[in-house]
Amino acid sequence: MNRRLGHHGPEVGSIGLGAMSFAGYYGAADDDEGVRTIHRALDRGITLIDTAEAYGDGRNEQLVGRAIAGRRDEVVLATKSSRGSADYLRAAAERSLARLGVDHIDVYYLHRVDGSVPIEESVGAMARLVEEGKVRHIGLSEAGAHTLRRGHAVHPIAALQSEYSLLQRDPEDQILPACRELGIAYVAYSPLSRGLLTGRIRRADDLSADDWRRQVPRFQGAALDQNVAVVGRLAEIADDLGTELASLAIAWLLAQGDEVIPLVGTSSASRVDEILRALDVELGPEALARIDEAAPRGAATGDRYPESYMPRLGL
Repeated sequence: MNRRLGHHGPEVGSIGLGAMSFAGYYGAADDDEGVRTIHRALDRGITLIDTAEAYGDGRNEQLVGRAIAGRRDEVVLATKSSRGSADYLRAAAERSLARLGVDHIDVYYLHRVDGSVPIEESVGAMARLVEEGKVRHIGLSEAGAHTLRRGHAVHPIAALQSEYSLLQRDPEDQILPACRELGIAYVAYSPLSRGLLTGRIRRADDLSADDWRRQVPRFQGAALDQNVAVVGRLAEIADDLGTELASLAIAWLLAQGDEVIPLVGTSSASRVDEILRALDVELGPEALARIDEAAPRGAATGDRYPESYMPRLGL
C-alpha cells in the first residue's frame, strides 16, 4: 500500500521514517543502531527516509548516507536546507549530496520559510537544482497556505512537511485543504506528538536530563498533566479496539486522506515493526467519531515548540 508525493512525485510506502531521533535530540542515540533501524525499515517496505542538514550539523545526513550505501534504489531520500537564499540553497544542496554520498536528492525541502527571502526566490533556486538534476522534487516545511500557493505557482511543490497528529490538528483549518486543492502530499512529522501518543511519557521525569522535549511547553507542568489525560482517553479506545495507542494514532492519520503520509521517528530497529502495525488497524466511522470526541481539535495544552521557535512556523 503506497502513497504518492504530489501529482507527479514518486510513490512511497504509506509510512515514512524520520531520522531526527538519530541526532540525539531525545537523549543519547547510537549510530550503529540508527543504521540498523534504517535497514530494518527498508527491509519492511518503508521507502521514504527523511533527514536534514540541521540534524546534528550534518552528521545525521552522514549516518543516513552510510545506511543507504548499496541500497540507494530502494530509497526515496529527503533532506532539507536551513535557509532560503539562492546561494545558500545551492551550497547546502552540494554539502548534503556529499554527506549523503548520492548524486541526487529525491525531495529537497526548505526546512523553514526564510522570512528574509521571498518564497518565489527560494523556490526558483530550488527549481534550478531540479533542472540540473541535483534534486528531483521540491518540498516546503511548516509553510502557511498562502506561502504554499505562491511557491507552487513558481514550481510544483511535491510535499509539504509539517506537524500533524491527534494533538496537533491546526493543519485541518487551511493547510490541508490547500494541499488537497493543489495536489501536494502532506508529510506529517511528529505523528506521535514526540512520544506523548505512545503513552510512555506521563511526567517530566520520564525524559532524560538532556532530552530536548524538556524545553517544550507541552511537556511541562500542568500542560503535561492535561495532555496525559487526553492520551489516557485515547488509550482506552485503543484497548477497546485491541490495538496499541501508537498504532491507533498513526492509523488515524492514515485515515485522514491518501495525501497524508505519517513520518515516524524512532532510534530503535526493534520499534520499526511496532510502527508498521498501524497498517493493520481499520478505523470505521464509529471509531473515528470516538477518537474525535476524545481528542477534538484544540485538545492539547501548551505550545508544541519553545517560544523562540514559534515565530518561524506557518509563515
